[in-house]
Amino acid sequence: MTWVTILQILGIPTVFSTAIIAVAVTFGKRIKAVKLGVQAMLRAQMISEYNKAKDKGYAPIYAKENFQNMWDNYHNLGANGVMDAIKDEYLAMPNRKEEIEQ
Repeated sequence: MTWVTILQILGIPTVFSTAIIAVAVTFGKRIKAVKLGVQAMLRAQMISEYNKAKDKGYAPIYAKENFQNMWDNYHNLGANGVMDAIKDEYLAMPNRKEEIEQ
């Protein structure tokens, strides 16, 4: 049974029900686009932070907390595991320059 049929059974005119469905579909597409955009921005920022820390050889605790927060939200958006290895390596970096092994 289609949405139009269900709405007709409920007594809602077809033109009105078609408009509701069109709005719902458009809204769904926009939500998906926002989700994918946020994922892309989080991924880009995490990669940038990772590269900066790798060049320095360490990542301060505050930066790791921020990275973990970005990763948690990235992961909660349903992203795949591409960033898992980068996250693990980033969080395993020394916290201070003095901790870098010679």
